[in-house]
Amino acid sequence: MDGLIGGFVTVFEPQTLLYCFIGVFLGTVVGILPGLGPLTTIAILLPVTYRMDVTQAIIMLSGIYYGVAYGGTITSVLMRIPGEASSVVTCLDGHEMARRGRAGAALGIAAIGSFVAGTAGVIAVSYLSPPLSRWVLAFGPAEYAMVMLAGLSLVTYFASGSRIKALLMAGFGLLLGSVGSDPLAATPRLTFGVFHLSGGIDLAPLAIGLFGISEVLSMALRRKENIQALSPPPTLLGFMPTREEARRSVGPVARGTALGFIVGLVPGGGAVLATFLSYALEKKLSRHPEQFGKGAVEGLAGPEAANNAGAAGAFVPLLCMGVPANAITALLLGAFMIHGVAPGPTIIERQPELFWGVIASMYVGNVMLLILNLPLAGLFVKILDVPRAWLAPIILSVCLIGVYSTNSAPMDVLLAVLFGLAGYVLRRYGYDLGIVILAYVLGVIFERSVRQALAISDGDLAIFVSSPLCVVFAVLTVALVATGFIPRRRPAPAAAPEEGAAPSA
Repeated sequence: MDGLIGGFVTVFEPQTLLYCFIGVFLGTVVGILPGLGPLTTIAILLPVTYRMDVTQAIIMLSGIYYGVAYGGTITSVLMRIPGEASSVVTCLDGHEMARRGRAGAALGIAAIGSFVAGTAGVIAVSYLSPPLSRWVLAFGPAEYAMVMLAGLSLVTYFASGSRIKALLMAGFGLLLGSVGSDPLAATPRLTFGVFHLSGGIDLAPLAIGLFGISEVLSMALRRKENIQALSPPPTLLGFMPTREEARRSVGPVARGTALGFIVGLVPGGGAVLATFLSYALEKKLSRHPEQFGKGAVEGLAGPEAANNAGAAGAFVPLLCMGVPANAITALLLGAFMIHGVAPGPTIIERQPELFWGVIASMYVGNVMLLILNLPLAGLFVKILDVPRAWLAPIILSVCLIGVYSTNSAPMDVLLAVLFGLAGYVLRRYGYDLGIVILAYVLGVIFERSVRQALAISDGDLAIFVSSPLCVVFAVLTVALVATGFIPRRRPAPAAAPEEGAAPSA
């Protein structure tokens, strides 16, 4: 409690509180704009944080992450447009409720459920992180290497689409992470004689190129659809659900919170998987499963809670072990590293103001989001009226300026453009770019841990199966890779087009 109180003291400093507000506000806006997800936004803003205080930088970027879930709900309910991938499930029943004249109740249930789940998730992070950090101190280089390997396996296992494509993207990320000087021998690797690459590929041009510039190219070539938005209620009372709707929401919110938090802890799980699992669970438990997809309150409340709890759960492995659970937390890990901070078991003792400041900002951010999203829902929807011809060049300019300002190196701009073109092509063919960032970040830690372990054992590979923890993670890795290639029964062909259509909206 002393640490958490100190965290609130840090957050309530005027400048830090302003950055927290900027983060959650940008997160809401980003959640509303289709395609412009948190990955793109955090990648674009990463260079801006270089000269900021590390606590304020992480709080702002974290606010974007968990603010996206709220913004995506607004367009999912009112327009049937998922602003973010994790809001796809919300379209199914949330928009149907809106069409039946219950738009306000749908937004109210989603906002309150998100607030409850987000707050419960933050409380769980507060109480789980300190004991978990002490337990993680037992990990040595060999254990860390096997954890990273298992994390990469989990990411590819849970990846949507082809396992082969997921493995290719993981290999691509690992390859990019190995560019530069060898950490021990200092010999250049994969630099092709380019001096600028001797220090490796920076995270900023890679992330901004893959997500920012490729998104601008996709936006420019995407056909705009004219979709009429349903009007939100003019007063706050219009957002209140009926007593029956509130009663039916309690169980799904509780189950979605628990499920989302657990799935958020697992590398590769994330909020997207949590929402689909929650929807499937509520439909399975419902006495009237035929109502799902036609405006069932449970089909809205459960996934929305799982979405926000999953976002909170992803902070536990990031803060306690320095292991990102998804591509967004991989970028946050990159932001820590840029500022010379190594998240992990010692961060609570060495930099308590940073650790508890981030935790406290999540409490404060959830309250800000609840206050923002209900009365300003109608205003936020107007953002979609911004012409794409204006939006695309503005984003492109910010991307290129951000990349150049990092090191004042024209080569970084060229790299960002090349990665942007590569990202656009990979998107077109259904490759998951998030895996590239995860593998890039995890690969550096994996290589360092492997080299340290081999130095300790004098080159004996048996060190990687020398402890029970190593054996457990090794078996998990082999099992995940093996089961990923076992042919599975596919669902009925009729359901396939509908699944593919929802995310593309």
